[in-house]
Amino acid sequence: MEALPYKRKQSLRRCCQGSPLLLLVARRPWSSSSAASPPPLHTKLLLFLTQRFYDVEMLLSWGSQMKRRGIQRKNAYYSYTQRFHGPNIAAAYYILSLRGGFKYVGQSDWFRADQRGRFSWDFLNHRDAHLEEVDMSNTVINYAGLWNLDGQRSLRTLSLRGCSEVDDWFLARLHMFQDSLEELDISHCPCITTGGLAALRNLKGLKRLDVSSLPWDFEPWVGRHPAGGNVAAVPHHR
Repeated sequence: MEALPYKRKQSLRRCCQGSPLLLLVARRPWSSSSAASPPPLHTKLLLFLTQRFYDVEMLLSWGSQMKRRGIQRKNAYYSYTQRFHGPNIAAAYYILSLRGGFKYVGQSDWFRADQRGRFSWDFLNHRDAHLEEVDMSNTVINYAGLWNLDGQRSLRTLSLRGCSEVDDWFLARLHMFQDSLEELDISHCPCITTGGLAALRNLKGLKRLDVSSLPWDFEPWVGRHPAGGNVAAVPHHR
């Protein structure tokens, strides 16, 4: 490259020294006063949540799967207990494991689990006793777990109040108690629809049905039930 003459170098140097504006413009990108102001806190939060959206979604999905597996495990079929202790002991153990309660035929005392899930093992002394009343209110009993109560032909009262897993398929399986069940409480069960009531036609001895809090009209069904006007249905709240 051809070198600049000495005089031209001196002239260029004096020009730069005498022009503060030129030096300011040259230094502007490095000036702290020209830096962009930080975004507000809510913008930072939204940016963070956007970046972590899939992480949160995966975490929620994992939590839902674990909860579902837990419910399935609690409603497993107690085949081992039935094989070694009989169906009555297995049914009683299943009910207490879900923090429910029951009463045997001809007895006034109830067997119940406390708030911590603890219960008395005295039910093991009633191998040949049949269940008469079962209270599974606010438990996670579901369609699969109902098989553990199969064979309880003396069951007269069943309370399922507030059971979130009780649905139309569950009601369809209640036919196993068609000759004995007289009182049924399905109030506050959010998964039950009007279609599930058709399955209750198999409960020929049903005398009392509690459907309070359910958002549909039960009166037309009562007229079609085999027991007809003999069913004392507790109305829902409008």
